[in-house]
Amino acid sequence: MRMQTRSQFSLRSARIVLALSLALCGIAGMTGASAQTSTAPASLTPQQQRFHDIYKELIEINTTHSTGDNTLAARAMEKRLIESGFAPGDIQIFEPFPKKGNLVLRFKGNGSKKPLLLLAHIDVVEARREDWKTDPFKLQETGGYFTARGSIDDKAMASALVSVLGQLILALTADEERGDALSNGAFWLISNKPELLQAEFGINEGGGGELRGGKPNLHRMQVAEKMYTTYMLEARDVGGHSSVPTKTNPIYALSAGLERLGNYAFPIKLADVTKTYFARSAPFATGQLADDMRAIGTGNPDAGVLERMTANPAYNAQLRTTCVATMVQAGHAENALPQSAKATVNCRILPHDDPDEVERLLTQAVGNDKIVVRNMGKPLRSPASPLNGDLVKTVESLTQQMWPGVPVVPAMSTGATDSRFLRNAGIPMYGVTGMFLEPADARAHGLDERIEIQRLYDGREFLYRLVSEVAK
Repeated sequence: MRMQTRSQFSLRSARIVLALSLALCGIAGMTGASAQTSTAPASLTPQQQRFHDIYKELIEINTTHSTGDNTLAARAMEKRLIESGFAPGDIQIFEPFPKKGNLVLRFKGNGSKKPLLLLAHIDVVEARREDWKTDPFKLQETGGYFTARGSIDDKAMASALVSVLGQLILALTADEERGDALSNGAFWLISNKPELLQAEFGINEGGGGELRGGKPNLHRMQVAEKMYTTYMLEARDVGGHSSVPTKTNPIYALSAGLERLGNYAFPIKLADVTKTYFARSAPFATGQLADDMRAIGTGNPDAGVLERMTANPAYNAQLRTTCVATMVQAGHAENALPQSAKATVNCRILPHDDPDEVERLLTQAVGNDKIVVRNMGKPLRSPASPLNGDLVKTVESLTQQMWPGVPVVPAMSTGATDSRFLRNAGIPMYGVTGMFLEPADARAHGLDERIEIQRLYDGREFLYRLVSEVAK
């Protein structure tokens, strides 16, 4: 691909939130290994080398909540953007809380279309050196893999966007991983600086490709995600001496309530995105699984289909709202009857489900009116993004160019991303990365997080082409 200058590359007005890439000074096409192979390139193009340097720098800045510094990372990316030719006045860093800096780049195009938003988070989950084989905050390049905390989630996309940015809004945000809306960078920006993030649509994490046997199989595009909320369940009693047990022990009461909740299944509800996901995935499955996927795709699966599919936790989470106990706390001394017993129950609610109805069913499932069920924070509604439009068509076209025969499958995340804040504000968001992983090797949030080196470069190339096409 030939070199392009700003005058040769006409961009729409754009902004990018979270994960910014600026490489208007010339981005070459793929070199070395093809996009179909996982062999790392023998040598890097200048653009790939620049991406590598940004990726390494961002990885090696600790951005955990406990000891990290997101502001330091945002400043480092600001410096990279200025070096690429962006004016300092185009970039703003907001630090609503110490060390929780968020970067927003606004680069104005010709104004023919609304802005395109590029979003990525730069905070990472905790990682203890004693648990990892290597230092989680030093990028390792061994065995054909990049290994480090954040090597996938989400510094791969953040550094790719910084390295690829053409004109759009960039915002690198803090605290996505904590689930705390008050300190979440994207939530703070859309709540306090909404004018900076208004866009026709946006690109974020949440999607990505699936490998089977080392070969690209599916390219998922996240268009919806579940709502997130947490409940505290508490049973109380007067307590007393452990030598005189009573029938009102709150530990037993709470345990019985949790057992009833564990045996309860919320109603199955099929949305368009769910039916489309299973319908498009069916051709790439075999036997009974393929038949069951097709049945769900029609929207009228029988009881046998649902029983088989919900036996798989991943499919079950696609088909219904789930609530699960994640933490318990009870008692105050080994020789005293407990005065209280508490349990944290985390719910992931379908985007088309009613949170008030979910709370009613949860309380009903617990089955004890003496157990207080208290919501710790109302879920934020997150409507699905439309399954049509220029972006979807472009993603499908580029996927066929780079990975012929691989389908683009719209999907709903069972977890949560920053996209929910933007969707709630009326901005359609799409999770798509071009980065492929083996499902059995998905290590985000886990030990020895890693991504194949060539898959990372392929994803960066995909994002470059995607941003370039959409921003023209």
